[in-house]
Amino acid sequence: MKISFLSFLMLFQIVSYGQRTYQNFNPGKIWEDNQGVHINAHGGGFLIHDDTYYWFGEHKIAGKEGNKAQVGVSVYSSKDLYNWKNEGIALEVHDDPNSLLVKGCIIERPKVIYNHKTGKFVMWFHHELKDQGYKAAMTGLALSDHVTGPYRYIKSVNPHAGQWPANYPDSLKSKPVNLDEIERWSKEWKEAVVDGIFVRRDFERGQMARDMTLFVDDDGKAYHFHSSEENQTLHIAELTEDYLDFSGNYTRVLHGQQNEAPAVFKKDGKYYMFSSGLTGWNPNPGKSAVADHPLGPWTPLGNPCIGTEDEMNTTFWSQSTYVIPVIDKKNAFIFVGDRWTPDNPIDGRYILLPVEFEAGKPVLRWYEQWDLTFFDKK
Repeated sequence: MKISFLSFLMLFQIVSYGQRTYQNFNPGKIWEDNQGVHINAHGGGFLIHDDTYYWFGEHKIAGKEGNKAQVGVSVYSSKDLYNWKNEGIALEVHDDPNSLLVKGCIIERPKVIYNHKTGKFVMWFHHELKDQGYKAAMTGLALSDHVTGPYRYIKSVNPHAGQWPANYPDSLKSKPVNLDEIERWSKEWKEAVVDGIFVRRDFERGQMARDMTLFVDDDGKAYHFHSSEENQTLHIAELTEDYLDFSGNYTRVLHGQQNEAPAVFKKDGKYYMFSSGLTGWNPNPGKSAVADHPLGPWTPLGNPCIGTEDEMNTTFWSQSTYVIPVIDKKNAFIFVGDRWTPDNPIDGRYILLPVEFEAGKPVLRWYEQWDLTFFDKK
């Protein structure tokens, strides 16, 4: 049997180093890094820097304790999106009980952006304090001079203390916060949520910030999207010029519609967002929306998934986390989702699918295996 020289080299590499060389995407399958280990970067965010992709994500361990931060945030690098090099731990949790970033806290959905003016790499993430469940609802900040780190933890905050959303009517600002008098999930409660009863409740201490993503526009302005108001409403916040704080300019969007897991991208001057509903670790029908500006208003576009009933009801058994623009390919975007396994989170899988457009709307279809030549056919 004849074997090509290229095939021989690939076989030699696999035998010598115990790793696979990938030439396509296989959504939902084990995905090994350059060390032959399943990639450990859950709830991930992607940064393109110097023609290289960097993948930041939650580093998990086996067992239910892996749902908490026992190690930190991992980072991988790739030139082709198929094959990833383990670059180590970008942000480590501490043993110091006086640090908010202590082992056993919760770090979710880390996202990194690069500030061209300062030359710094800026990481924001959803941060819950140790032994407090999801009560804190904070967003954390870390900073580095190098893309792969180490990142230095700066702070965690509930944003916008003492600040109203830019689109919040004056007529609602003085309404009483009477949550104890309203039956949860009643019509009156839902109306109060839409009117921002949680905004008023949290006005002094700062707003809740859970599932989040970052987006940098063409003009260099950066925005922090996060699920707020008990996960009932999204907040979109402009960051300061150095990306290290909130400017104070923020909006409420999709009021009371329970959007989690935002993932944002821009195409042909419009802004698109994938998100999910609110069902804990269980998958649910995906959502999509469009806007003419990051701060909104945002218009719902419905479930972006096309497929079987089960696929549409579960977003292909995944939850959105990011949309990757493909280097050197115009209007080529990849949806990234997590297939969570909370009983053994280290085994969580990744769903990468091409974003297609039909009738001006982003849509997702299932492909058992595909590669980047998909976008050459469009």
